[in-house]
Amino acid sequence: MKWNWGTKLVIGMACFMSFIIILAVKMFNSSPDALVDNDYYEKGLAYDKEYHLKEQVKTDHAKPEIQVGTEGIILTFKAPAEGKVNLVRTSDKRMDKIIQISTDEQYRAAIPLTGIAKGRWKLIINWNSAGKSYLDEQEVMVE
Repeated sequence: MKWNWGTKLVIGMACFMSFIIILAVKMFNSSPDALVDNDYYEKGLAYDKEYHLKEQVKTDHAKPEIQVGTEGIILTFKAPAEGKVNLVRTSDKRMDKIIQISTDEQYRAAIPLTGIAKGRWKLIINWNSAGKSYLDEQEVMVE
């Protein structure tokens, strides 16, 4: 069977249009990306406050030391501190955790590894110490 150029053109256009329609349906049915924030506008408005808290850490040289061991994640502060730690897993938002911390007499706070999967975690530490508020972000590898 011999096809002329008009038939080939119509078949090619039909294949291309089918391809575009399949991609559009697949795009609308896919889940949103885990790296995209749904509340990015609100976070943008609060960025100035976060920036000042991060700068306060640099000014006071108050960056906590983080050690990851077999028993847990140990945070060592420069002074007594209370606050919270957001454990953020960039690959899966459902694994994120918020843990309240308070230091002991050696200015240490421990985060147990129970329920924390192995891999790379981002720690967002928000704490108060000596009447000042601080915010620090660090990445750790849990093994």
